[in-house]
Amino acid sequence: MSESLLLPDWPAPANVRAVVSTRHGGCSEGRYASLNLGDHVADNPIAVTENRKRYQQQAQMPSAPFWLQQVHGTKVLQLDSSSLAGQQADASVTSVAGVVCTVMTADCLPLLLCDTAGRRVAAVHAGWRGLCDGVIERAVEQFAIAGQVLAYLGPAISQSAFEVGPEVRAAFISKAAEAEQAFVSGAAGKWQADLYLLARQRLQAAGVWQIYGGNFCTYAQSELFFSYRRDGQTGRMAASIWLD
Repeated sequence: MSESLLLPDWPAPANVRAVVSTRHGGCSEGRYASLNLGDHVADNPIAVTENRKRYQQQAQMPSAPFWLQQVHGTKVLQLDSSSLAGQQADASVTSVAGVVCTVMTADCLPLLLCDTAGRRVAAVHAGWRGLCDGVIERAVEQFAIAGQVLAYLGPAISQSAFEVGPEVRAAFISKAAEAEQAFVSGAAGKWQADLYLLARQRLQAAGVWQIYGGNFCTYAQSELFFSYRRDGQTGRMAASIWLD
């Protein structure tokens, strides 16, 4: 496995494989240096194609990652070996070995799910809008027993760097009163939002208690991660999961 990839630290079954990319190991230049996997951020398309090829090879994937057209929504795609890439959705799930569920992020939360039997996996893109609207719940619903689901929270922006307006806080609290715990008062009427805590709350409410990860900050760790909030025009990381 390449040093440019992170391996989730969680007790997933042996046949469940999962990786998260960093910004290292690719061929993009400038603000996209170097392993930019996003084909929608105005990077050189030849470089992105090469980066995606390297990502697949470095992670020893059985097939190309299934890239979604993410729209900050709650749609979950059921994938098999005949599924067409590029569909609009913010999560994907599969029970088919060799199909690689993948989401891209650069501050939003990448969430990986599997069941304890090693029969089903999912990848979820959870920015604040999708998280608030229920993308996590929609993904958990794809598993037979929520109590047998493991969740890994990949690299996202931390609370200290994620300033939002009062309308974001109000939107979350309108869905669940406990969300108030995930916001601390910031400057000039703004709030600092804890995506990791919000995700944990939603997972637990959905019946998922085996939750791991959540210890990175894409904004602060500039040597490791792309961050849209920090840099504006920038690259994208990926989080992928599949069954051997």
